[in-house]
Amino acid sequence: MRIGVIGLGSMGQNHARILAEKGMLASVADIVPEVAQAVGRKHSVKHFLSYQELLKSDVEAVVIVTPTNTHEKIANDAIRAGKHVLLEKPMTGSSKVLEGLVERAEQARLVLAGGFTERYNPVVAFAKQSLDSGEFGELITAATRRVSSMPSRIRDVGVVMDLGVHDIDVVQYVVGKRAKTVYALGGQGSGMKYEDHANVLIDFEGGTTGFIEVNWLTPMKVRKLSLTCSKNFVEVDYMDQAALVCSSSFKQVEAGNLFNVPLEFDLRRIALKKEEPLKRELDDFVAAVKDGRQPLVTGANAIQTLKIAEAALESVRAGKKVQVE
Repeated sequence: MRIGVIGLGSMGQNHARILAEKGMLASVADIVPEVAQAVGRKHSVKHFLSYQELLKSDVEAVVIVTPTNTHEKIANDAIRAGKHVLLEKPMTGSSKVLEGLVERAEQARLVLAGGFTERYNPVVAFAKQSLDSGEFGELITAATRRVSSMPSRIRDVGVVMDLGVHDIDVVQYVVGKRAKTVYALGGQGSGMKYEDHANVLIDFEGGTTGFIEVNWLTPMKVRKLSLTCSKNFVEVDYMDQAALVCSSSFKQVEAGNLFNVPLEFDLRRIALKKEEPLKRELDDFVAAVKDGRQPLVTGANAIQTLKIAEAALESVRAGKKVQVE
């Protein structure tokens, strides 16, 4: 399978690296000549300054890793050219626009996969499988924290669309039910065009609650998911790819000594085999194309993620709870 990468920022170069390791990288494109040339030479593949020229080459699929405001045009052109597409998050940043892309890809019988990389983290797969099997009991609340300092790269979206969409996608995935309403608080610092911090509360069908904290204000990087369940409390660390599973039970209580309540804890740390989520994402995309099946993150999944993110941004502006379409 021959795949081209369009957009060679840091994430695009990582896509190129992995595809080159798999022997599937056919060409790369970037509007910056020295970047396109350097990456092309590094991996001994063709390089283009125009993505249109790459689409005319002998590639079966493309990975689009360009600024959000270019997603719609490049993805549309790729679909018209008959190429399968892996589109990095936030997949245009507009649910309405993405609906049109999904429809055109389906009509052309092409795969349109979403680049929500955290869904491919092994610890997310572990959490989902454990919840589905009933091992943790009923899920009550899924809470995430994704915070760090301000990134140096150029941004054309705020922290909700840049970082928060990862956790909206993961929380949707582990909950497995439709989001009904969103209430969010957030804001932006002096000189900021978009929001740099937000807290998002999601009410799902069935009563499960999702909570997402995201910002560019914290001097340390935290990437965690916490699951409060009827049997266990589970804390998942995306970066360590490990999970802490905790349960407790009361022993017989002595009424005259409530200072020393006999509480017994069971704490297990589960460290999974470390795997690069981006590599798993690309493996899934390739398998979806070859097998003619849906990818793990479908266009429909991404549309719902964007609807929640849009509702969160509307809630921040309006100061009230917003219904998810």
